Amino acid sequence: MSKRVVLIGGGPGGYVAAIRAAQLGAAVTLIEKNKLGGTCLNVGCIPTKALLHSAELYTAMKREGPSIGIFADNLRFDWSAIARRKNQVVDQLVKGVEGLLRSNGVERVQGEARFVSPGAVRARDKIFEADAFIVATGSEPAMPPIPGLDSGSDRIVTSDGALSFEALPQSIAIAGGGVIGVEFASVFASFGVAVTVVEMFPRILPNVDAEVAGILRQSLESRGVTFHTGARLNNVTQGAEGLTLSVTAETGSVELTVDKLLVATGRRPYTKNLGLESLGAAMERGRVLVNERMETSVKNIYAIGDCASRILLAHVASREGEVAAENVMGRPTAMDYKTIPSAIYTSPAAASVGLSEDDARKEGYRVRVGRFPLFANGKSVVAGDAAGLVKIVSDDRYGEALGVHIVGGPATDMIGEGGLALRLEATLDEIVSTIHAHPTVSEALGEAALASWDRAIHLPRPGGA
Repeated sequence: MSKRVVLIGGGPGGYVAAIRAAQLGAAVTLIEKNKLGGTCLNVGCIPTKALLHSAELYTAMKREGPSIGIFADNLRFDWSAIARRKNQVVDQLVKGVEGLLRSNGVERVQGEARFVSPGAVRARDKIFEADAFIVATGSEPAMPPIPGLDSGSDRIVTSDGALSFEALPQSIAIAGGGVIGVEFASVFASFGVAVTVVEMFPRILPNVDAEVAGILRQSLESRGVTFHTGARLNNVTQGAEGLTLSVTAETGSVELTVDKLLVATGRRPYTKNLGLESLGAAMERGRVLVNERMETSVKNIYAIGDCASRILLAHVASREGEVAAENVMGRPTAMDYKTIPSAIYTSPAAASVGLSEDDARKEGYRVRVGRFPLFANGKSVVAGDAAGLVKIVSDDRYGEALGVHIVGGPATDMIGEGGLALRLEATLDEIVSTIHAHPTVSEALGEAALASWDRAIHLPRPGGA
């Protein structure tokens, strides 16, 4: 007799776990209260990237077109058409997920689930019993306790609301200079919105390699984005002219008047009304505590993705879903976070995997760093995207790659090679001896490895004539 498995939540963790459990022979029911695909597909990764793609095309035509002999008279954009295309992309991919679940025999239930016992949940006034449960309820935007943010003004939005603007504002302040904040800054700046970013840490993207973050900041500033770092948003008031923000920054007190305020200060686990506490599940500030097998403290209940993980990324949730499903079905598997990539879809794009230079030093490694600028890479010059670099952080003792960081070009696609290198514990020698096609931006990875020993072929020799 096959196991019965119930998934709670149909985001990138939940639907992947459902499919994997079904592949392993389980009878699977997936309960989702809203749309399949969760935050990522509906109000996160995918719609944001659709807007960024439109922004990149528009910017390329406007800035680069004339220099390469391509002219567009009366170049303009239609925000309503851009938004419509974004929605079409989302709808297409949601239907794709529906088809995947259907083809794997996963039963779908529309509703909100709540545990009534360790072996049953209630949804739509019906009891669903199972041998195992996988909780994948995701997260929601977190609103910090700053006076004025709870005013109910439609001028104050989270990332969900920023994806649904009927018209672009003339100006916007973004509270939070993390990945969400800088991606939206890139979108709005591309379409001519006056953008100001307020970040409480001394630099934007505090979890990203400092050199990479610095390059992205310079690029965004060149496109008109203003940054206040080491800054505190004190309060927000609404007047006839828009919102007034009182900010204490490194340079002193600043008062900003803007049309809109996007609050992008983070997300929190969505676990309310699940009933897990009544079962005795270990929780920490709303997050479900799990072990490396994604098991909670309650037997046969697992949790994955934003509601349980410290790394709120769709691809992390998906892998955790696979791990949970395999453990449910008797295939012992442990979650390994060593090669989790991060991607930032600004212009230029950036991506990282493994340790930053600073973190590698803090962990006690004798660090060697190789850098290769993309202005020396033929494909990057051809593409007009040569402002970035590839940076490899390695252990000087053994030559093992510890981190790969890329700015510019197809960074978010190329980072997979860096992740594979870390997964296989590759050395600089092995990266160098891997032949990369020419002309490609990926050649810069091999050159960065060579640069670790001052041997890059396509850079002038240090100290040479």
